[in-house]
Amino acid sequence: MGLSERHAWRLLAAYRKDGAAAFSHGNRGQSPANATLPATRAKVVTLAIERYQGINYSHFTELLEEREGIMLSRSTVRRLLTASGIASPRHRRAPCHRYRRQRMPQEGMLLQIDGSHHLWLEERGPWFTLLLEVDDATGKVPYALFQENEDTEGYLRLMAGIIQAHGIPLGIYSDRHIVFRDPRIADKTAEGFLADSGKPTQFGRAMRELGITQVFARSPKAKGRVERANGTFQDRLVAELRLASANTIEEANTMLSAFLIRYNERFGVPAAQPERAYRPVAPGMDIAGILCIKARRRVAKDNTVQYHGRTLQLFPDADRHSYARAHIEVQERLNGQLLVHYHGKVLTPGEAPPLAATLRALAAKCSESGYIDSSDMADEEPKVNKKHEAMGWNGDWYRDESRKSMHRGLVLAGMERARQEGKRIGRPKVTERPEFAQHFTATVERIGPGGLSRRQAAKDLGIGYATLKRLIDSHWQPAEESINKSLLLAVA
Repeated sequence: MGLSERHAWRLLAAYRKDGAAAFSHGNRGQSPANATLPATRAKVVTLAIERYQGINYSHFTELLEEREGIMLSRSTVRRLLTASGIASPRHRRAPCHRYRRQRMPQEGMLLQIDGSHHLWLEERGPWFTLLLEVDDATGKVPYALFQENEDTEGYLRLMAGIIQAHGIPLGIYSDRHIVFRDPRIADKTAEGFLADSGKPTQFGRAMRELGITQVFARSPKAKGRVERANGTFQDRLVAELRLASANTIEEANTMLSAFLIRYNERFGVPAAQPERAYRPVAPGMDIAGILCIKARRRVAKDNTVQYHGRTLQLFPDADRHSYARAHIEVQERLNGQLLVHYHGKVLTPGEAPPLAATLRALAAKCSESGYIDSSDMADEEPKVNKKHEAMGWNGDWYRDESRKSMHRGLVLAGMERARQEGKRIGRPKVTERPEFAQHFTATVERIGPGGLSRRQAAKDLGIGYATLKRLIDSHWQPAEESINKSLLLAVA
């Protein structure tokens, strides 16, 4: 039996006393001391179906401990939910061969940056984008924010938050989004991942001025830390926003700061070196003047500058009484303010008054179309334009729309005057060109076997292939007077 003699005598004594029942374990039929109570099981299943629906097993286990005071292991929670037919919403992919990339030794040496466009508020709100940065050394998210779109302004705001909270990082690792890299510029390096060649984007220009190195990833797997963080946020943060009853992007941004603290405590790892690589902002460095949209302009003779349909007026100062013909830089700050930078000096322009011709054309346009009289413009509340509202241009909306209406009125008036004078409006037709009739007849006769193809004929005529095909299929023949006119012009 593979037993010692002493144990065999013990089993024999028990058999003579209790019979075959002596060989069964003494705990048979009894509940284990560490078993989960039936009431706790029912409560866990009910919470998973009702309040915490759609949350994965690991996150649900942590929420049970934080919010409900139920301390269970993940395996126990998984076993209870699986037995009740509640599957995890997070499905893992089959593992593939890969190797681990060494992390950066110090926090702040490299930040992986990305945006995640998702239905963060579920059915309670619209789609918008989460912009975040993940530190390569620690896996923590130093800063993140919600934006309506993944654009240059949003990423500049993200970098401003990073610099304000921690300092200037040494480098950022991003994909090849149009915000980070001009797609028309080819890589000059053999690997093709550095952003040090060609004309940079507005974001790339800001990174150069801050001394931050840009590195581009060729695939999502290359920046796997931020991609996995996006997946975790789409899973956990959506549930947290639902539990916090966040219904707007402002409420989501308010709740996001508290979530980042818990996220970094849960998923952050210590860096190999405790020293931080973030650089402090140098004294005198204007961060707001770097993280903005910049454009080069030349000042007109009346000291005005045109910028995106607006006319800015420059005023004299103690250093210079006129800026006419000077090359300046217009800065559109993140707060919507427009400033002018000239040789290290920041100027505050004003809105230039309209010209007399503009006012007359606007008054004529308003009187013809029945729009509001110019005397009532001050009393009329301007309409809201979402694009101008985002850029801080609410007060100038009516003026911009009036300028467009005035332009349309001038174009229509010019067309009407041309009609009255018998002039043609627009470009002449191809068949009305003086030299086209004779050239067309001679070229069409050469089309055929051994001669020209239709594409070669269209190229010789200076027209498109579709236009030539349409003329031939419609059996268009040049009028006799057109040919005679072409001959006379050729002789002349």
